Amino acid sequence: MTEQTAQTVPTASAEKQRNQWLDVWDQFKTHKGAVFGLFFLIFITLFCLAGPWIWNIDPGDLDIRNKDVRPIYTVIWDSNAKVSWARPMGTDNLGRDIMANIMQGGRISLAVGWTAMILAIVIGTAIGVTAGYFRRLDGLLMRFTDLVLALPLLPLLLVMMLLFRDPLRAAFGPEQGIFILIVTGIGITSWMQTARIVRGDVMALKEREFVLAARSIGTPARRMITRHLLPNVLSPIMVSATLGLATAIITESALSFLGLGFPSDFPTWGKILFDNVDRMTAFPERVIWPGLAISLTVLSVNYIGDGLRDALDPRIRGL
Repeated sequence: MTEQTAQTVPTASAEKQRNQWLDVWDQFKTHKGAVFGLFFLIFITLFCLAGPWIWNIDPGDLDIRNKDVRPIYTVIWDSNAKVSWARPMGTDNLGRDIMANIMQGGRISLAVGWTAMILAIVIGTAIGVTAGYFRRLDGLLMRFTDLVLALPLLPLLLVMMLLFRDPLRAAFGPEQGIFILIVTGIGITSWMQTARIVRGDVMALKEREFVLAARSIGTPARRMITRHLLPNVLSPIMVSATLGLATAIITESALSFLGLGFPSDFPTWGKILFDNVDRMTAFPERVIWPGLAISLTVLSVNYIGDGLRDALDPRIRGL
C-alpha cells in the first residue's frame, strides 16, 4: 500500500503541475473563429514575406505591352478581356503585376501595423501601470488620457502628416521618413484604451495579499511592478495588442487611401486601393484584392483577440 501511495502522489502532482499555456491553448482551440483567424494571419504573413521569393516579379516593373491584363476568371463574362495565365491577379494600367504589389503592400502594411501596435502597447502599459500603482500620479495621467481620448484622431493624424511629412522625408528619405511618421502618429494616438485597462487591473492587484506581503518586506516599487504586477496583467495587454494591430492596419490604409501615406511607387494595401479607385468600374478586381486582404486580416486579428480573451480568463477555463 505504501508503494502504491508513493506512485500515486507524483502522478497527481504531475497532473496539477500541467503547463498553464496548454490550458490556454485548449480553451483557444474551442473558439473556431479564433483558430481560423490564427491560420489566416499565418497564411497572409507567409504570403507577404515568403511570396516574393517564389513569385519573383518586381512590383514596380512596368510592362506597357501587358497593361490592363484581367484575371483569369474574368473571361467568363468578358470574352474581349485580355487574359494571361502568367498573371493570375492581372496587371494595372501601367503593366505592374497586381499580385506582386499585393505581396509588397502586405509587407509594408503589416510592418506598420505591428510596429505601431508595439509602440502603443508600450506607451499604454507604462502610463497604465504608473497611474494604477502611484496614487499621486493617477489623477494627472488619467486626465491627460481623457484629453487625448477627446481629440478627433483622424484629423489629428492628417495634421501631423501635413506638418511633419516633408521634414522627415528630407531627413530619412521618402520611404523611411513616411514610415516613421505613420508609425509614430498611429502609436501615440492608440494607447489610451490599453492605459485605462491596465490601470484598472493594477489598482485591483495592488490590494491583493501577495502584493501587500511583498510590500511589507520592503520590495522596491520597480521590482514590485516588474515581478508582481506586470506578469498578472499580461492577458488584457495581449488582447489589447491584437485589437491594436487591427486598428493600426485600418488607420494606415485610411491614410494611404486619402493620399497622405507612402509614395506612389511604394505600395501598401491602402495605396493600391487609392491608385485604382478611378478605374474601379471597369476593373473592379483591382480594388477587390486589396480590400479583401485588409478586411480578412483585420477580421482574423479581431477573432484572435476574442479567442485570447476567453482563453486567458481562468473563470471561463473552469480553473
